[in-house]
Amino acid sequence: MAKNRSTTSAKGLRGSKAGLVLSLGSSALAVIRASKQVRRAKGTHDKLNTADAVAGLLPLITSAALVLRQLRGRKRENPEAA
Repeated sequence: MAKNRSTTSAKGLRGSKAGLVLSLGSSALAVIRASKQVRRAKGTHDKLNTADAVAGLLPLITSAALVLRQLRGRKRENPEAA
């Protein structure tokens, strides 16, 4: 049987400012990499490969937007910390 693992350590890092910045940076790098993949797929004129690359790009954009929303929420909670 699989053990239930607590996600408090991962959540603690993501809740910190450094964790949010690292998450945003990794999301940004993933978006850049995926956009290069889209350009490469469009260059080969392979529609299926292009659709796959675009579909892979959408969750990355969403995760970056979620991290940005968390950062903005932190600034609203702590205006003196910004």
